[in-house]
Amino acid sequence: MCGLATFSAALANGLSAQGIDVDVVRIYDGVRSESPYVIGELVGGSAASVAAAARVLNMRDVAVIQHEYGIYAGADGDEVIEVMKALTVPTIVIVHTVLTTPTPHQRSVLNEVMARADHVVVMSNTARVRLRAGFRVNEHKITTIPHGAALPTFAAPMRSGRPILLSWGLLGPGKGIERVIHAMASLKDLAQQPRYLVAGRTHPKVLALDGEKYRESLVAQAKRLGVAGSVTFDAAYRTPQELTTLIQTAAVVVLPYDSREQVTSGVLVDSIANGRPVVATTFPHAVELLGGGAGTLVAHDDPGALVQALRRLLTDPRVAGTMACEARELASSMAWPVVTGSYIRVAQRLVAARRGPA
Repeated sequence: MCGLATFSAALANGLSAQGIDVDVVRIYDGVRSESPYVIGELVGGSAASVAAAARVLNMRDVAVIQHEYGIYAGADGDEVIEVMKALTVPTIVIVHTVLTTPTPHQRSVLNEVMARADHVVVMSNTARVRLRAGFRVNEHKITTIPHGAALPTFAAPMRSGRPILLSWGLLGPGKGIERVIHAMASLKDLAQQPRYLVAGRTHPKVLALDGEKYRESLVAQAKRLGVAGSVTFDAAYRTPQELTTLIQTAAVVVLPYDSREQVTSGVLVDSIANGRPVVATTFPHAVELLGGGAGTLVAHDDPGALVQALRRLLTDPRVAGTMACEARELASSMAWPVVTGSYIRVAQRLVAARRGPA
């Protein structure tokens, strides 16, 4: 359960829907997968498992590897390199994180992963610029393919009652939820007082280390500021369809992340795909996607700007409507059929190049 796993599942579904035969080698996390795609599992720290994973991947035409530092075994996830060393099929590496100031080892790991890849996919222009500036990679190997999104198949319902501010996704420190709770105290004077809904389970890694400490601190903050009645936490698990329904209920989606590094956000893409006006801190993916008018950007350290942005959207329906229209304009390029089509074309070129002239 994480954004990268959600992305992988959606990509597998999208490829399968276009007639591609998809198998998955999954990173074992102690729980067996129920997915019909999973035909192998990579057990961290096991040389035998690395070899077995490579054998399974080599049975296919192309191996698609998700890269993130924190999911593979070894220092900075460097065990993925051992898998790649054993591959004989063309490889597409999807880079989810590109740090501006990586440690020497983080830089070394990503450099070697990209050197062994036949093609590298990033999901934002910011990520592409950072790769070219800070890492060793052949520019001709890089393609920018947007993060996919499922477009809604039904009209947004008429909203009634208190307007909902929504933040959703796996919960943990760094999500910046405390910023919005603090802002709620300054919005109590509105004729229609908003309700802030924080939806999503606590991130499994956070839960394992600290339990529900972060969630409990947010509940305590809301009580301390006198807005407990306007802040709701919902840890229910939702299917993609149920999540779409939830997003459609929101007057505004708020992404108040602490990160100044995030070059890919599935939550941001899904919010845009659902035509919701967005207020976000200036993390790179938000700057790139919202700069054309689909949302409002606020500085990380400017609580007044956050209050002002929320107040404006909650009191001026024309502004909110214009942002929603801009979001819907962006959405068509992010639809999963479009995105998976781009991956298929990259894979076809790699296979053709490997086979050589007929």
